[in-house]
Amino acid sequence: MKIGLAISEIAAAEAELSEALLEVGERHKANHDVYHLSRSLARWSQAHVAAVERFAERHDADVDTAAMGRDSAGPLAAVRERSAELLGRRPEPGVLLLRDLRDLHLKATRASLGWTMLGQAAQAAKDPELLECVSLCHPETLRVVRWTLTRLKEASPQVLTT
Repeated sequence: MKIGLAISEIAAAEAELSEALLEVGERHKANHDVYHLSRSLARWSQAHVAAVERFAERHDADVDTAAMGRDSAGPLAAVRERSAELLGRRPEPGVLLLRDLRDLHLKATRASLGWTMLGQAAQAAKDPELLECVSLCHPETLRVVRWTLTRLKEASPQVLTT
């Protein structure tokens, strides 16, 4: 069975989503809603990686938790931000927020699709523990999808028409 591939994919997608949520939160610290909620949602994604890690060995999956929870505002992030400032490519905050929300939405959608595939595989393999894991984690990832879409709908008219 190839369930291990799906487990590895969902772990990678959730880890990437967590890191992106933390980065976006730091970049938009002045927007308290984005800052605080992105940090909470990142913790969900980190918990999702830990949840599927339990099934990694059983299904011969590669789940890397080493990078989870690291500081996303490290030296490379500072270099990227400073480079953008020096080159004059730093967009205004509203446009940057739209770009960040779009990218988060795509990452969350990737993770959601991974949960859907893993859920289908768990059903086919008759693995109730894995199916329970999917049933607990996937709704939280869908919440990230809905949040990013809602924030895009709220911010787009004002940012794009002024």
